Amino acid sequence: MKTSRRVLLNTLAMASLALSGMALADETTKEGYLTDSRGDLVKSGTGLCWHTGFWTPAMAIAECDPVPAVAPVPRLARAMPPVAAPVPARTSFAPRTLQIETLFAFDSSELSSVGKKKMSDEVVVAMKESPQDEVVLVTGYTDRIGQEQYNQALSQRRADAARTFLIGQGINANRIETAARGESEPIVSCDNVKGRANHNNHALINCLQPNRRIVMEVKGQNPAKE
Repeated sequence: MKTSRRVLLNTLAMASLALSGMALADETTKEGYLTDSRGDLVKSGTGLCWHTGFWTPAMAIAECDPVPAVAPVPRLARAMPPVAAPVPARTSFAPRTLQIETLFAFDSSELSSVGKKKMSDEVVVAMKESPQDEVVLVTGYTDRIGQEQYNQALSQRRADAARTFLIGQGINANRIETAARGESEPIVSCDNVKGRANHNNHALINCLQPNRRIVMEVKGQNPAKE
């Protein structure tokens, strides 16, 4: 009998300890909130809990401060590098050399009729068809008969004569440049022709005719790949 009574007392003591432990745990859980004498949460008329002055977010309980569902952060689309605007294909032009012989008589800067026709057909037409692209460099030459200084000046007069002709055909003067090379860069040497190199050596004069010329470098006539 005494044994049964002892077991009952022990059981009641353990239950009492368990209940006090639960109350302590509950008080610890609610330590950041205002409670009444029974340890119950004090709430407003709308059901809101009251925080104590030392409340911190770490003390939050679901009954009073439910943790809001955190919306997933949308994954940013991977930034794509800006697409560069297409670069238009660039066209360059290879100079086209037009070497016109039989333009000038010996010791003359007057254009021959044959030379004028060739310039009209092969230079003027091309430049008028491409007014924005065509630029021409006119270079004058002479043969080797005479003084070098004189020949240099004569070659300039020949280049100027060609320029004047082009302008007369309606070509803008700003599109024409001139140069003088005198007796340099001969096409033929005529070393096999006997006699002195002077105005009396008609055989040599006739042989050297190709050297009395102008060369036109037309930029813009033939497209070239870059």
